[in-house]
Amino acid sequence: MAIKYSQKVIQEFTDPANVGKLNDANAGATEGSAACGDMITYSMVINEETHVIEEVKFLSYGCASNIATASMATKIAKGLTIEEVKHLSPKTVTDALEGLPAVKIHCSVLAINGLKSAIHQWEVDHGLVEAPEAPQITRELVLETLRNVIHPETGVNIAKMNMVRDIQIDGTSLFVELLMGETEEMYYENIEEEAREQLEGIAGVTTVTVKLSESSSLKRSR
Repeated sequence: MAIKYSQKVIQEFTDPANVGKLNDANAGATEGSAACGDMITYSMVINEETHVIEEVKFLSYGCASNIATASMATKIAKGLTIEEVKHLSPKTVTDALEGLPAVKIHCSVLAINGLKSAIHQWEVDHGLVEAPEAPQITRELVLETLRNVIHPETGVNIAKMNMVRDIQIDGTSLFVELLMGETEEMYYENIEEEAREQLEGIAGVTTVTVKLSESSSLKRSR
């Protein structure tokens, strides 16, 4: 299946802004994993008095959408205060790029979460917030994490779509069953990979199993 990109995405991919690393950065973060396919590393200069992001650059490992979303995210974030960036959503980046292919929506999530992670670490380093303790692995935490997985067809997260059929927690091991419902089979792999990547990012989790199940009615109709 050929992936169609908007002209804006192509522009940001072929001529991305703010690529590189800031040697004088006082904030930074890496989001994603090269092992899972997409990763972004941000470096920033945040003004300690005004809390304005004065400079921001990125390094990317991933696809065209990963590069394009990171490029656009740096353009949007530069000149904003950290509080303004905290209120940005993945849709902010998607809209600025005039849309993303359905299977690439997760790249906008990665781009925004990376910015917010860098800001959070800066706040911790400057004593503005307390460093969080490793969270207890709970059903609520798993559901909250799965809200970062966007369904490629609908643009809605899979938790909100009630696709999470079962969650089992055994110490540091997770088992999650997702009910695919009317989802086209072509999106199965994308959803499974995104869910696995998000769950593996939970502090303390060592093993993740993601099972995709179809409803009995859907099976009978095939």
